[in-house]
Amino acid sequence: MDYAGPAIEIANCLQAPLCGCLRYHIKLKDYIKNFKRITGELNSKMEAVKLQLDSELRHVGKVPRKDVENWLETAEEMISEAQHVEKKACKRRYHSRACLGKVVDEKTQAMQAKLDKAPGATESLVIDGPTVGLPLPTSELIGEKVVRDQIWSCLMQEDVRKIGVWGMGGVGKTTIMKHIHNDLLEAKRFDKVIWVTISKELNIEKLQDDIASALMGVLPEKGDKVRRAALLLGILERAKKHILILDDVWDNIFLEEVGIPEPTSSNGSKLVLTTRIERVCKSMGCRVIKVNPLSEDEAVALFLNKVGPKVSQSPTLESTLRLVVKECAGLPLTIVVVAGTLKGEDDPHIWSNALNELKWRIREVEGMEAEVIERLKFSFDHLKDMKLKHCFLYGAFYPEDFYISKDELIECWIDEGFIDEMDTGQQMIDKGHAILKKLEDNCLLEDAYNLVFDECVKMHDAVREMALSIITSDNPPRNMIKAGMQLESLPKEEEWAADIEKGILWSIPDSFFANMPCLSGLNLSSTEIEGLPNSIFELKNLTVLLLQCCGRLRHLPPVSKLQRLKKLDLCASKIEEFPEGMEMLANLRYLDLSYSEMKEVPAGVLPKFSRLQHLRFEAGVEGSSIKAEEVVPLQKLESFVGGFKDINELRKFVQSMHCKKNLHTYRLDVGFYFLNIEEDKVVTISQSESCGDEILLPVDVQQLGILEIHSLRSLSDISCLKHAVDLKSCRIRLCKGIESILSMSSFCSSTILFQSLERLSLECLPRLSELIEVEGLGYAASPILATPAATFSHLKKFFIFKCSNIKRLFLHWLLTNLQNLEEIWVDDCEQLVEILAVATSEDDDEEKTTDKIKVNLPNLRQLYLNSLPELKRICNKTGVMVCDSLERITVTDCSKLKRIPPFLPLSGKGQPYTYAPPSLKICSSREWRESLEWDHPDFKNLLQPLWLQW
Repeated sequence: MDYAGPAIEIANCLQAPLCGCLRYHIKLKDYIKNFKRITGELNSKMEAVKLQLDSELRHVGKVPRKDVENWLETAEEMISEAQHVEKKACKRRYHSRACLGKVVDEKTQAMQAKLDKAPGATESLVIDGPTVGLPLPTSELIGEKVVRDQIWSCLMQEDVRKIGVWGMGGVGKTTIMKHIHNDLLEAKRFDKVIWVTISKELNIEKLQDDIASALMGVLPEKGDKVRRAALLLGILERAKKHILILDDVWDNIFLEEVGIPEPTSSNGSKLVLTTRIERVCKSMGCRVIKVNPLSEDEAVALFLNKVGPKVSQSPTLESTLRLVVKECAGLPLTIVVVAGTLKGEDDPHIWSNALNELKWRIREVEGMEAEVIERLKFSFDHLKDMKLKHCFLYGAFYPEDFYISKDELIECWIDEGFIDEMDTGQQMIDKGHAILKKLEDNCLLEDAYNLVFDECVKMHDAVREMALSIITSDNPPRNMIKAGMQLESLPKEEEWAADIEKGILWSIPDSFFANMPCLSGLNLSSTEIEGLPNSIFELKNLTVLLLQCCGRLRHLPPVSKLQRLKKLDLCASKIEEFPEGMEMLANLRYLDLSYSEMKEVPAGVLPKFSRLQHLRFEAGVEGSSIKAEEVVPLQKLESFVGGFKDINELRKFVQSMHCKKNLHTYRLDVGFYFLNIEEDKVVTISQSESCGDEILLPVDVQQLGILEIHSLRSLSDISCLKHAVDLKSCRIRLCKGIESILSMSSFCSSTILFQSLERLSLECLPRLSELIEVEGLGYAASPILATPAATFSHLKKFFIFKCSNIKRLFLHWLLTNLQNLEEIWVDDCEQLVEILAVATSEDDDEEKTTDKIKVNLPNLRQLYLNSLPELKRICNKTGVMVCDSLERITVTDCSKLKRIPPFLPLSGKGQPYTYAPPSLKICSSREWRESLEWDHPDFKNLLQPLWLQW
């Protein structure tokens, strides 16, 4: 019989797989090296995208693009999977080198594909968030009643479809329309009320995107203009009867070109625009309504409202005050700003001088807009300190309508030298906040709120114009401002001058900086530059160099000539080696090397930066770390983020912290970092083989993260924790040895532990059986003997996930300590039977027990229960729950839970339940709700209307 044919066929079938296996086996080291490189690149790119996204979210009303959110989420998952593969490889848990090589190669290719699809540094990562249906923040409206009624009347008239509200800058157009916008929402006469701010530099694509995103629509980023307009037209037509308010229009807008349907009685839509130019209203076919300045009485009323009671109640100032108000020409913005300047001032001479200054200014200029600027300059000139004036003018470097982070602005002021050197950086930050308060009190900056950066300020358009007029009045010009003007290339060379002091650039010719010896600050962040021209190192007056998120920048030329440099930011760049000549930068105060490609800092360099106050060195690539001996000598450190190789390096640094009197912010990592930052003083320890007694923590640590330390049986093994009285947040994850969080056998029962803890997160702890172990007492422990009264007494949020061995969560003797508990999240705990174990023994029969135990959780707002197959009770009938603050109960996949214990007070002794908080909501499936058994029919009837089911 001929066996050759089949044998050849089998050999052909096996050849490719065998070759692949052989390749993986032989070249495993190369595959792993490439795997680590791509993992590092993906991690760096992810951090760069996060930083860029945070920066762009500072613009008012912006939200992340969905594809960007998806990319970040997938990238994070891939990095986590890569770390898991590497951990298994280190422990030799793969059957063969070939198997490991194949897994590593597949992961590498997947991560490379994800990198290739990463958002570009030059593309926007945000869109405008939904604004429809949300009231706009407004200031108090004094006067303006006539024009407000006139606009409202036109809106209610069927034959008026387009309205143009015009008036000079600062007359109150936007404020009036914000009030009307909110009134329209309350009146509910239109299906949608849409607000879009246009600003001076009109961009049709941006306008289209803003309108679409306000209605939760999405337009293609690139595409045919006609198609984009058609898509927007469809979105607006689906909005049915709507009002579109376009604020701050500077030129005629062709509605058809944008995709805005012509307002008609048939579609029910209306268009309102505000503008400084009457011609715009007429050319767009609007019913024109002019906003005139306030009457004398209205102006005085507004002025008195802003100037404060000390002035408003002074009879000696009344006549001068009225004359000052008259010089404000009835413009609300001018009135508010001038009043802010004179607030609390009761010296008649000061008021007389202010009146003379205002009169003199107006005589020097022509035109109403110029007069407004001159009146606003009055407030600027009354800033008593030149550096205070510089701080104000710096705000004009941001684009129009930009929400400016207070922390970022203060940091820029410090970089520019506007705040004098002090003993510590924190003192300078405090001084910055005092300056902000002064500028806000003078109404030159407005306090603002942003969803991402809560503490923000913004500058009114007219105030910014005043600031720009001052900045650009230098001859020759010392500043160039093109912020928000959507430039696609650098300004012409003749626009640059040797005296230029500040600039934000995108691409740089070789000799670009040769004629700029005065340049002091340079921000090249988030650009695609691959290198810096040698001419940059002729900038001997440079004090600030920002190269954050430069994803292609891999090398810096020698920096030894930049000896005045105080701040160098290389965060999320691709710099692979410590720049040559860094040891010469003795004036450095701020150095950020986080998420770069650097693995280590050369020995002996960091100690030369004796003035360094801010240092960040976070792992950007696998194996990067910093040695404690390099950081210990830095006595002036105030903020430090660093990754250490092991517990011993962490111990060395912690032992030196008593010498760092000004260190108010730190994050110390051993292994890779895995926490969301909630506090100023943070320690994370991951994948360490150390025992608890080897771990040394700072006494003032506020947030602690522990990951994959399998030798720990309890946090009580970490003996130094008893001194961490400021600990507010703790996360424990993937620690296979953890059996309890605290063990009273390891501490004296009088020891106060976790008395300040507010957030506790327990994740993937397979042996965890109880929160607090009391040796020899167990389930029936006395509350007096079991745990100190202060333990967990400040706990607000409790989260437990995938802890398969725990059966009862909060035992009865611990419940009295939980008076501040606000949220309980329990997810995927397979054996959990009970949440609040009020019985005094495991064998208590809740049907036979007559004694009731009161469970008082007065601040509990949320109870979330998910995927708990054995859960039978939230609280058994032995306990009487008191939870007056409950707002939400969510139950999913808890098939054995058949009862919601009564938690509402009775109306009287033995009387039915009559009251449930109106804010309370219960979320569950219909099937679970219908399977419930109820203690009292009235309790059931009260809860039924509160159900949200799926």
